[in-house]
Amino acid sequence: MAAHLLRLRLDLLLGAVRGDRRHIVRTVVTFVVFAVAVTAVCWGALQLRGVPDETAYTVTVLAASAVVLAIAVAPLVGGFDDPLDPRRFAVFGAAPRPLAGWLLLASVISVPVLALVAIVVCVAIMGVAHGVAPWLAVLGAALVVITCLLLSKIAGAIAVLVLRERRSRELSGLFLVALLVVVVPVVVFLASLEWGGAVPSQLAEAAHVLAVTPLGAATAFPGQFAGIGTAQGWTSLLVAVGTVLGLALIWFGLVQLLLTTTERPTSGRERRGLGWFVVMPGTPAGAIAARSLIYWLRDPRYLVNLIVVPIAAVLTIVPLLIVGVPLATAALLPVPVMALFFGWLAHNDLAYDSTAVWMHIAGAVRGVSDRVGRLVPVTLIAVPLLAISVPIAIWLHGRWALLPALIGVTASLFLCGLGLSSLSSVLAPYPVSRPGDSPFQQPQRTGGGLAQGAVLAGAVILSAPALWWGWLSLSDSTTHARTAFTLGVGVGVAVLVLGILLGGWAFSRRTSRIMEFAEST
Repeated sequence: MAAHLLRLRLDLLLGAVRGDRRHIVRTVVTFVVFAVAVTAVCWGALQLRGVPDETAYTVTVLAASAVVLAIAVAPLVGGFDDPLDPRRFAVFGAAPRPLAGWLLLASVISVPVLALVAIVVCVAIMGVAHGVAPWLAVLGAALVVITCLLLSKIAGAIAVLVLRERRSRELSGLFLVALLVVVVPVVVFLASLEWGGAVPSQLAEAAHVLAVTPLGAATAFPGQFAGIGTAQGWTSLLVAVGTVLGLALIWFGLVQLLLTTTERPTSGRERRGLGWFVVMPGTPAGAIAARSLIYWLRDPRYLVNLIVVPIAAVLTIVPLLIVGVPLATAALLPVPVMALFFGWLAHNDLAYDSTAVWMHIAGAVRGVSDRVGRLVPVTLIAVPLLAISVPIAIWLHGRWALLPALIGVTASLFLCGLGLSSLSSVLAPYPVSRPGDSPFQQPQRTGGGLAQGAVLAGAVILSAPALWWGWLSLSDSTTHARTAFTLGVGVGVAVLVLGILLGGWAFSRRTSRIMEFAEST
């Protein structure tokens, strides 16, 4: 079994260079880019030999923790097929425990693991240059490699068990968006720090916390035993060893589960093309959300709105700069403006969906399910954009103490807009361009302006507490930022829930009028 697995692994590596010319070119380019990236990381690790001990320790622990987390998340996001999936070897009749061990050994012969070995060797050399005992550096490097290998195998097995039936391009896209929401604010925050020849206190504290977690313990304990960082070397060592043992138990248990569980027979052809309907929950609200997402991402009428909102928000800075407002202050305005208009976009969603709303009424869909499902697309699009824009605006402003205030104002404007839109679209829909028409072509109508203005003005009025305390945070003292955050989130959530409930009630009571409106437009 061992010889067969090792030979299979080598055949898979050699097979990567076989195929048609396009596949070969793509493989070579990918390998070159990957090799350049690994070389750059190794070079950067070796350059840390000339920096102070505390700086090298902090950078190493933070970077290693990020790498370990990325390796654990990559199989869930990418949905890669593992050539050494334990289920492929079920036909050989191998016992689960020996097979789990040999699969781990065979997985070492892979480009990512060999690249990781090269990186941890460079980190070990750097650690020895800072006074770390060679045997501790080697032990730490070995634990890092084993931890990452086990995490990648476990994440791949979990993806197979949990996500296989729901794996699609749309689900992978959601994972990538979630990563952007986390990564971009972190990168912006790190870019805003000023080192000034010493480790910023925020990073030093983060490194000390990560040093006693499974993410950074294996990298931290060699430096801690050498007197770098905090005196918690034994704690970090125990966490690192315990992590490896715990992950090994989980891996052996997963192999046992994979080999003894029979998969339900499924047909890939039956699920092909379902897209968002596979990702969303199998509920009325989930079905409406999936259909709405397809419209929002394909219909030019929606796409134009999504493109115009960020552009219009950024352009609001121009008149402020012309009249002499400092850039640091003007940079805070586009994010609340985007939040206000993103919440406003759903104020007439029934009119845009008038050709299909009859399905909801004929299917006796509850009004709340209709309201919730229609808010999913704008939420999935707006929340990542706002989450990325908020830290960028604070970075341009320069005072991170205002972050809670800006979050509170943004959340209040966005959530209040969604809540009022849920009610407005049922009570006061007005004609819009029909599907297939130009998004800039609007039909003649005698009303509609009142509903638009009411939602915009209502969202601003209901957000007045957050806006007021946010202004005090900006002009008076940043101690008011937490009050702005609490009021903004609290009022926003309350208005959103109330708007969905009232909108759902109105939808159920006005089905005949909604159908008349759909037929007339």
